[in-house]
Amino acid sequence: MKAINDLYNVILDRRKNKLEGSYTCYLFEQGIDKILKKVGEECAETIIAAKNGGKKEITEEICDLIYHLMVMLAELDIPIDDIENLLEQRAQKIGNLKQIKNVDRNT
Repeated sequence: MKAINDLYNVILDRRKNKLEGSYTCYLFEQGIDKILKKVGEECAETIIAAKNGGKKEITEEICDLIYHLMVMLAELDIPIDDIENLLEQRAQKIGNLKQIKNVDRNT
């Protein structure tokens, strides 16, 4: 998580201290709608890469998606620690299979 935390801290710094020419600052200036649009685009690109791409392309798209998700978290004032803590809690669960609805059984 060190790389994630380091990147998130850079994103928070860009939100607080504007840096000319910074893509992160541009996203914050454009606001939540632009940030969410980028999250959606990167999600779609990740899906396409997973279906058609090689490991390098998939990895690059996942990194782009994670970055844009972190910008979204910063814009919404959600600390990355909240995400890390919830993931740690979920990792401790055993037998977390959710009930399958009858409709889902045939798909």
